[in-house]
Amino acid sequence: MLTHTRLSSLFVLDQDEALDFYVGVLGMEVRTDADLGFMRWLTVGVPGDPDREILLERPGPPSMDEETAAQVRDLLTRGAAGGWVALATDDAQAAYDALVSRGVDVTDEISVKDYGTDFGIRDPFGNKLRIGQMSG
Repeated sequence: MLTHTRLSSLFVLDQDEALDFYVGVLGMEVRTDADLGFMRWLTVGVPGDPDREILLERPGPPSMDEETAAQVRDLLTRGAAGGWVALATDDAQAAYDALVSRGVDVTDEISVKDYGTDFGIRDPFGNKLRIGQMSG
């Protein structure tokens, strides 16, 4: 029945700032940047992984009414809401060093675990990202 995950969504307060972070800092690529009139459809993805995208979505219509969107924006601003995405790398230490040098907000220092080596960062909107190199 289901074959794979194709699209995930993270709420962001400013899509241009999100683009700077996800493309400029993390090295993702823009997949779609389209003005649909009622919203900007902005997706990014990891180079070499054409089947998965992340929608960088501003809270608001059409997915929610304006009152709910205001509540979501407030929660994001206070760090009380936000999504979570796990990303893979072939070299966790090199990724960690590069991102630290670019000033990312590290939430979990790099460490070796049973399943591999990983670390946590946060985007400018409070979304949590895990970046890991899996063992085996």
